[in-house]
Amino acid sequence: MKDAASLTQRVGRLRQQLYGVLDQGVDGLSTMVNWALIGLIVVTLVATVFESVPRLAAAHGRLFETVEYAALITFSVEYAVRLWIAVEHPPWRRLGAVGAALRFASSPAGLIDLAAVLPFWLPLVVAADFKALLVLRLVRFFKLTRYSPAMRSLLEALYGERRALIGCFVILCGTTLISAALMHLAEGTTQPDKFGTIPDAMWWAIVTLGTIGYGDAVPITTAGRLIAGLTIFASFLMVALPVGIVATAFANEVHRRDFVVTWGQVARIPLFSELSAVQVADVMKILRAQKVDQGTVIARRGEAAHSMYLIVDGEVEIKLQHHPVRLGTGDFFGEVAALRQSRRSATVVALRSTRLLALDAADLHSLMDREPQIAAKIWDAARERLGRELDTTAGDLAAAELEA
Repeated sequence: MKDAASLTQRVGRLRQQLYGVLDQGVDGLSTMVNWALIGLIVVTLVATVFESVPRLAAAHGRLFETVEYAALITFSVEYAVRLWIAVEHPPWRRLGAVGAALRFASSPAGLIDLAAVLPFWLPLVVAADFKALLVLRLVRFFKLTRYSPAMRSLLEALYGERRALIGCFVILCGTTLISAALMHLAEGTTQPDKFGTIPDAMWWAIVTLGTIGYGDAVPITTAGRLIAGLTIFASFLMVALPVGIVATAFANEVHRRDFVVTWGQVARIPLFSELSAVQVADVMKILRAQKVDQGTVIARRGEAAHSMYLIVDGEVEIKLQHHPVRLGTGDFFGEVAALRQSRRSATVVALRSTRLLALDAADLHSLMDREPQIAAKIWDAARERLGRELDTTAGDLAAAELEA
């Protein structure tokens, strides 16, 4: 019995260590493993591209085959290990080993990892086309998003503006349909082979709105040319809208990541001082870095609260009605309004250049659920502030926010 318990403990420690190496990045070994995987991904991508050239495939086929087998073995082992350690991810611990593995397998990162090894396992089950396997190998490029902050920032910017981008796509579809219908009416009888039907005319509308203009379909009537001119002007808007949205969102995301959130910065914050190294590393993943200049309004009285903030360094002022309060390094504010998803009861302004860590309301709920000591500190601070009648409050609290 003791031997079984000891073995279980050793297996648990090994799983925690592997989780730290692959997912936490808290030591030199983790950095070495990450860079090795990045290098292997790049090598396999280059080999896949060159393997599509018949001359190079004939001359270096054995080398390409060796690289591919090495990559497939490595990525298969990595995928299996990630399935095994998924239960160490705090939000999934309550699901158990099987549930956590299924959750990882169905996540975007898990699907990408699975696609990275499918070229090896797929031919064992079904007869697969060689060219299709080559294309499938290139999916490994998306594995780099796990290791690249820039790519993650871009994906987060795209996800954050998904509604606006979907709106742009809907507008593009509507404009394409209208342009194609008008061109069909104007040129349908003159050029039936190119504009005889609305679907035929839609090809012209798509390449024109995309500012590509292949030239394989050109209007020859006066009405058709007028419609084409209006479509070309509309194409400028079609291109400018999504480009402007993505560029602005990406710039804002980069600005929020002006400084890197390190393990030491998070560990020094009193709210997280009692957490273990693994817990701190997990908290780092849900914090958003934000740098604000002097005079910037961080939160405005009356607006909806979506986040709480922790001060890494700098100073802010809570503009309460009777007793303005200044907060410095290590303090936090906005927690209760964010928890209750109510409106801000005070305006918060940066007194000098300040670095903040923002924690979204949903992530705050989740963190407090799985870390009782953090939840206790937050609520104790709230009660203490109310007990002082907000004389020395360290957040945008109001008595009404704690009635529940």
